[in-house]
Amino acid sequence: MTTVDRLRPRRSCLAVPGSNPRFLEKAQGLPADQVFLDLEDACAPLAKPEARHTIVKFLNEGDWTGKTRVVRVNDWTTEWTYRDVVTVVEGAGPNLDCIMLPKVQDARQVVALDLLLTQIEKTMGFEVGRIGIEAQIENARGLNNVNEIAEASPRIETIIFGPADFMASINMKSLVVGEQPPGYGADAYHYILMKILMAARANDLQAIDGPYLQIRNVDGFREVAGRAAALGFDGKWVLHPGQVEAANEVFSPSQEDYDHAELILDAYAYYTSEAGGRKGSAMLGDEMIDEASRKMALVISGKGRAAGMKRTSAFEIPEG
Repeated sequence: MTTVDRLRPRRSCLAVPGSNPRFLEKAQGLPADQVFLDLEDACAPLAKPEARHTIVKFLNEGDWTGKTRVVRVNDWTTEWTYRDVVTVVEGAGPNLDCIMLPKVQDARQVVALDLLLTQIEKTMGFEVGRIGIEAQIENARGLNNVNEIAEASPRIETIIFGPADFMASINMKSLVVGEQPPGYGADAYHYILMKILMAARANDLQAIDGPYLQIRNVDGFREVAGRAAALGFDGKWVLHPGQVEAANEVFSPSQEDYDHAELILDAYAYYTSEAGGRKGSAMLGDEMIDEASRKMALVISGKGRAAGMKRTSAFEIPEG
């Protein structure tokens, strides 16, 4: 059984209505790490059946080079889900990376999608297990069960926060998706984001923040995205081309941090070697580095390498 790729870059995850050929065409030329073709909220009920076939056509004939290709199906409480999965995966399975499942409330819903994907792959002669699952948490029950959801299938690659439905499900006093509700002085999303992040990291998954609906307010987007990035999230949804560059920047390390992380890795490798004295800790300039430093540097260097960053400095072995 093939294993999924949980290390795909997902700094910017662009939502594109599956029923809009013009948007599907334009999305191919945008610098988003991931594009998800939406059959759920972005498609009117009457447009969903035709949108499935439109998505198959664009997955098979479009140029999605460098992008993770995802389709968001409808959730299991609707009548559309099974047909979404069967039509899209049978029609474009080799050109699809993941299925995004919205409104996940418990592990059984992930298991059901896993089983359906496996049956389709076997029937069609596709690689079994190659198509990943992205699980979207959008209500209180899903958040309470997020640990079990994250463990439900080896196909899972990401846990995603869906703020709009979540805010409605808990009666949050706000109509601006992604913004803080009035009357609360702290970060109303901190607990939610941290719980999703802990479940993701405990299972070596990525954690993705949801959308910011004020699409022309790029400064507001940067602020909200910056909070998620500071916690350790890997990326964020983007709803407009103007948000793509901001997301890619916010969820990439700065050049200074990336260079410093690579220097720590080189220095630690040298000082722990025979030539470097087999030291457990050493000085890099005015900074002491050790195994914990190496682990932290691996995170930053990994994000920088995934973003295609290049080093502007090199470690020099000290003389004598």
